Amino acid sequence: MPYPKKLLNDHETVALDLHPHWWYFAKATVGMAVSLVFGIVVVIVFDGTTQKWLGWLAILGIVASAVWMLGRYAKWSTTNFVVTSDRVIYRSGVISKSGIEIPLENVNTVFSHQGVFERILGAGDLLIESAGESGQQRFTDIKNPSRVQNLIHAQREANNTRMYSGNRPTSDGIAEELVKLEGLRDRGTISEEQFEEQKRRLLGG
Repeated sequence: MPYPKKLLNDHETVALDLHPHWWYFAKATVGMAVSLVFGIVVVIVFDGTTQKWLGWLAILGIVASAVWMLGRYAKWSTTNFVVTSDRVIYRSGVISKSGIEIPLENVNTVFSHQGVFERILGAGDLLIESAGESGQQRFTDIKNPSRVQNLIHAQREANNTRMYSGNRPTSDGIAEELVKLEGLRDRGTISEEQFEEQKRRLLGG
């Protein structure tokens, strides 16, 4: 499920929209495999009275692992790591939604980390240090984290160029940026003090 476009600001574009890496399913997949192997062993090796209760145990294990797998898939399909022209967004939740928004102008440093096994799989973690109240945010099971890291830096530079370039923006451009800032403030992504600071920069104060 892609990130809903109705949640984007006016003129905001999506540069990247990711679900977690398939490694997210590893534990549930192992659980399903163990349950199936156990069920096969029960059918082939055991019989009679012993097979009966072991058979029920195998069925219970298969059902439980299948429910676990479906639950993981539902959470995977409703988890988005998004980089836009204005923000980094993390949103998850099947029924109730929770999320994190980091304005690109608040991003200070982006770190990526991959272990040896993760490099083989193409997965890893991202740590974003920002000027917001949260300070640091870690995101796990990211596909190609070094590539995502570079993309965030590129989007941040483009965003800073738009907002703080020496060329005076047009009145329409200022109004557009103010609307974006007001949306970030209203959602609680930036504080009132941060809003006023960015507003002063836009207006040249």
